[in-house]
Amino acid sequence: INMTSVLFPDWAYKPAWSPGSRQVQLWHFLLELLGRGEGGAITWGSEWGEFVIKDPERLAKLWGERKGKPHMNYDKLSRALRYYYNKRILHKTKGKRFTYKFNFNKLILVNYPSLPTCPQDLLVCAI
Repeated sequence: INMTSVLFPDWAYKPAWSPGSRQVQLWHFLLELLGRGEGGAITWGSEWGEFVIKDPERLAKLWGERKGKPHMNYDKLSRALRYYYNKRILHKTKGKRFTYKFNFNKLILVNYPSLPTCPQDLLVCAI
């Protein structure tokens, strides 16, 4: 699958906040970078929803610029990624360095709690 040609739901790309807003959440920022092809820092992986951080420090710098935090580094960014494990928004791909996978069903429920839930084996439903 060529992940650059995959379309995600509108909510994944169109936040309720304005572009450049410091209110953006990390998972949404990652989707923005992936959506516009920021291949130097982050790129889609080989599986659905999987992404690979190609340049951790560059990604942290971009995130720091977006949040107005010039001292952002990958250690701090990775702490935020680990927070998402507990929320089941994404998880680390075992055996692959700097590789993570989005749980799009969970992101849908977080953003649209009134939507009917999807069967577990489906990645995207009735959007």
